[in-house]
Amino acid sequence: MSDKIKLEYFPFKEETNQIIKAGIEVHKNLGNGFLEIVYKDALEYEFYTKDIFYEREKKYEIKYKKAILPHKFYADFVVFNSVILEVKAKDGIPPEDLAQTINYLKCSGCKVGLILNFGKVKIEIKRVVL
Repeated sequence: MSDKIKLEYFPFKEETNQIIKAGIEVHKNLGNGFLEIVYKDALEYEFYTKDIFYEREKKYEIKYKKAILPHKFYADFVVFNSVILEVKAKDGIPPEDLAQTINYLKCSGCKVGLILNFGKVKIEIKRVVL
């Protein structure tokens, strides 16, 4: 596979790897069993101490035809201005979490999303590319 194809297949690979490493560090220290908010707080600490640019609970509007719908959505994190990060603490990543992340990507204009699930003994990672 050529380098160009590899880069297109895994856009923002270096950035997502940094995010995943931060998630692994959080899971290594906290394990599973906490609420999502605890993992979000720990990830924010990791991002801050590693000088990783992020926005937490970034608000996005949903455009429909010529209107902006009254309900907004809030991405858990937008990291590096390019990666939507959704944090979960569940028994698994169900299809609705994947669909939610895809919808967030569509509304935000980002092309890459990560779902980090801290609800298991081993961190579960799902990369989503539009």
